[in-house]
Amino acid sequence: MWGAGAGLRKAPGYCGARRDPAILSRARPLRARRRTEDDQHDADRRAARPLRRRHGGAGVTLDQLTTFLWVARLGGVRRAAERLHLSQPAVSGRIAALEDALGAQLFERGAGGMALTKRGALLIRHAERIAASVERIREELAAPEALDALLRVGVAETVAQAWLPAFIARLARTHPRLTVEVSVDISLSLREALLARTIDLAILMGPVSEYSVENLALPAFELGWFRAAGRGAVDLAQVPVITYARSTRPHRELREELMRRHGPAVRLFPTSSLSAGFEMVAADLGVGALPLALARPLCAAGRIAAFDPGWRPAALRFSASWLAEPRSFVAERAARLALETAEAHAADSDHDFRLLLSGKDDLT
Repeated sequence: MWGAGAGLRKAPGYCGARRDPAILSRARPLRARRRTEDDQHDADRRAARPLRRRHGGAGVTLDQLTTFLWVARLGGVRRAAERLHLSQPAVSGRIAALEDALGAQLFERGAGGMALTKRGALLIRHAERIAASVERIREELAAPEALDALLRVGVAETVAQAWLPAFIARLARTHPRLTVEVSVDISLSLREALLARTIDLAILMGPVSEYSVENLALPAFELGWFRAAGRGAVDLAQVPVITYARSTRPHRELREELMRRHGPAVRLFPTSSLSAGFEMVAADLGVGALPLALARPLCAAGRIAAFDPGWRPAALRFSASWLAEPRSFVAERAARLALETAEAHAADSDHDFRLLLSGKDDLT
């Protein structure tokens, strides 16, 4: 039996182990690893539990279900936070609160991201039905001038230089409280961004051939041949052809047609900037196969002129494309406004097209 004054014999250095740096360095050989977003999610979940217990728990909210859907769709907290414009701790906190309210784990956390558990997969069906109902309520009841939402639009450069400003103006008149974010890129990148859900509406060379995407056909852009105003006869086998960037459909199709007609010696000068392409033509660095609708200013200024080598490149087909699921009536309405804008622009440009077909050397 141990007396009050008795004690265990301690190993040398034991009492000072917490203070001795040498012993500390031997006791902790591993470096602290950086937390992943899933570690942070679990930490937020543990931290949030005592507070909810003190308040007796809370019910399921629409914000929690919306957050749950986006984490499930995008596979992680970080991407869901970017989509919802929230911090990662806020997203983690909502998921933790939803799991506690339901008494069920909804996600398995792993190195590859967050995957739904069986109960999570069951919940997602209910959450999607609720989200669809809310979307229908907003569509049917919300006045256009009261619609307060974010619309992320990706636009191909041809459209950006032709009728994007008119489209944004039409959106602002119809939905004055709508916030619009615009990014301009090549159609291939816009397609990838739409499927990755980083944009809501893509106006691109389409359609996008995916079962999950809705496409609305837009008026085509006719391509024409242009040369510097003072240049004489043009031999396409000898002069460089300035056109769309290398990774685009117009570049590929034009290159194939030129090689078929003039052999492998043809030279293409691709550019990712249409305005730069027109300036290169005006500087007599080559001839251009470029959109007719964008040529009028330089033609009117007498810097470039249209010419007819006996054939024209294929017209560019565009579409307004958005994801069918989850349905967004905001993206769908914007696509229809884009169609109205494109049709009005095409009507204005039709006169220029008729001039080119007539074989005239200018569009003034």
